[in-house]
This record gives sequence, C-alpha cells and structure tokens, in this order.
Amino acid sequence: MMPFSLEEYQDRLRKTKASMQKMGIDVLLITDPANMNYLSGYDGWSFYVDQMLIVIADEEEPIWIGRKMDANAAIATTWLKPQHVLYYPEDHIHSTVKHPMDYIASVLKDFRQAERRIGVEMASYYFSALAYVKLKENLPNAKFQDASLLVNWVRIVKSEQEIEYIRRAATIAGLGMETAVAMIQEGTRECDAAAAIFKSLVTGTDSYGGDYPSIVPLLPAGKNTSTPHLTWTDRKYSRNEIVIIELAGCHQRYHAPMARTVSLGKPSEEVMDVSNILVEGLNAALELIKPGVTLEEVEYAWNRVISKHGIVKESRLGYPIGIGYPPDWGEHTASIRKGDGTVLEPNMAFHMIPGLWFDDYGIEISETFRVTEDGCEVLTDFQRGLIVKDQFHIAM
Repeated sequence: MMPFSLEEYQDRLRKTKASMQKMGIDVLLITDPANMNYLSGYDGWSFYVDQMLIVIADEEEPIWIGRKMDANAAIATTWLKPQHVLYYPEDHIHSTVKHPMDYIASVLKDFRQAERRIGVEMASYYFSALAYVKLKENLPNAKFQDASLLVNWVRIVKSEQEIEYIRRAATIAGLGMETAVAMIQEGTRECDAAAAIFKSLVTGTDSYGGDYPSIVPLLPAGKNTSTPHLTWTDRKYSRNEIVIIELAGCHQRYHAPMARTVSLGKPSEEVMDVSNILVEGLNAALELIKPGVTLEEVEYAWNRVISKHGIVKESRLGYPIGIGYPPDWGEHTASIRKGDGTVLEPNMAFHMIPGLWFDDYGIEISETFRVTEDGCEVLTDFQRGLIVKDQFHIAM
C-alpha cells in the first residue's frame, strides 16, 4: 500500500506543473530521490546510479527511468503505469563508452521532447557534470535551464498526512535520544552507543517502524564537540566530558531531527551558562513563530537573546525538513537566518538547531516544529536543556 493517496500524488504533480509553467519549462528532469519520491512514491537504494523521473507538461503521468534491475522496484513503489517505467541496459553502468543519459535522451526523442525547454536539477547531488554534458550532446536542439529547487519549493508546505509521518518520526527520534542518553556513559565505547541508537531508530514503536535516516547519528565528544559533523570512533567516553547527540527519526522517508548535549559529570560553569542562554534563545524563537512571520524575524528573536551575552552565531538557525535521502534530510530551500524573507505558513516544518561551537567545546539543543494556524507545534519531545549525568541520576 502506498503511503499517500493517488489524489495527493496527482495534486503534487499539478502544483509542480504550475511551477514549471511559471518558469517556462516544458520538461522537468528530476534526479533528486526525495523529489522523485514526492511525485511518484519511488523508494529504493538505487540513487548511487543514474536514475530520473521525467515530468512532461502535457503528459498526465511522469516517466521513471533507471537501471534495469531497479525497474521492478519502481513498479512496486510508485503509482505509475508499467508502461511509464523504463530502464536502460546494464552495459550503460560505469561504462566509458555508453552512459545512461544516452538512453534517457533517446526516450525524450521518442516522446518528441528533444527540442523543448528542459529543466534540470543542476544542484542535485545525484546529477553529475558528465550527465549534463551527455544530455547536451544528445539533445543539441533542446534549451536547458536550471530547475534545481522547483520541486523542493512545492514540498515546503506539508499535507496533513505528511505532518503525521513527521510526528511519527519525531516519536522515533525521542526513543533514539533516550537510548543515546542511557548508553553514553563513562567507559562505554562510542561505536557501541551508535549501534544501540541505530537499533532504536530502526525498531521504532510497536505501531510503526523506523527507516534509515539520511544522516547517521552525529556524536562528537570532548573537544570534538567544537565541530558539529563528526560521527563516532571506538574510543571510550571519559568522565567530565560533554557529548553532542544529533540524530533523526525517520518514517516513510520523513524526518524529524533532534539534538541534545550530555555532560558526563558536573559541567563547567561556562558550559552550563551557555546552555541556559541557548535554551533561552531557542524558546524566544519558538514563541515568535506563527503564520505571517518571516524567517529572518525568527532568527532575530534568537539573536537578540545571545547577542546581549556577547555570543555570535554565524551559521543559520534552521531549515525545512520532510522527505530525505542520504546525504541530507534538509529541503535546501528556506533558512532561518538574516535576510531570508520567507513568510511562514501553516504546515511548514523546520528543524531549529541553535548550535554554538567554540574553540574547545560546543553545545547543541534543537527541536523540530511545524507552523500551526496560530503558532507552532514542537514535534520532538525530550527534556530541553543540558543533560547532566552522574553515577546516580540524570538532571537538567
């Protein structure tokens, strides 16, 4: 059974075509697997090879093209008719003579699209420079233009069913965080903590399971907390060090990230003070959120708190989330930062991550939220503040 109704997929397609028309695009070539999933339902670990969803303005149904061995996955997971699931021969894989874009270009010729205005996702992780060159060589009369975030912007306002999946992902994130806090203790290897977290995230609840997150749990410890994107090693946690935990629950490819910071033993006065300032700023930003407010106004509410304490944060405060595939769960559109005038609407969903990183330590405490009709709903549910662990109890 597909995760959404046929009517919802078709509504997404209509919105995408409306955006295509505004941009003067006749044919949209989609290589981002999150966008492929959003419009067709396709879900498979096949994004390491060339694959594409083709949306033609005057065709009712998209066309999926991928590797032959993945075609049955497209039939199994999408709403597309079998005749709209095509595949290139295996001899196109990692060949210096043939390329999947040669076949895709031939399909566009067969559908009489070779001389039209074609949008491509130039910024997609999954669309190589060579793929673009091959398309242009095979379709010399087409007019190509960048359409990198066209579908991403369509995705930014979620349906009720999408929000429900993000809520489930948030519940799973909470279970993962409980496991992380329990496992991270003096003498435990970082890799053993990571293994337990993965098990919790994939197991999910008795009612629904978890999926693989687009980013692995990030677990910098000690001085390594000064940088946010480290994973784990096989070293053992030490007394009186802090550990950052950033993870996400995932359900039906929808993500709900969450970050917390754990202190193994009594933290320094500086770490405790900065943690309290961070939470104060996070709360101020969350309290401001409602429809009609801009993202830069949200960032200003946060920045007003930290700046009075002499703290500067150069990186953005957050980003929209939803469907995700490795290597990222963000949607790559709006950002909670200075200069972003995006106006909040109901059922937008964001990860607000006010991380602060200094020379020898860092702190992260984040929340995933959705915009409601008159405010915001924080979807993740875990104690908000520095988590202090000693031999006897856990405290904030």
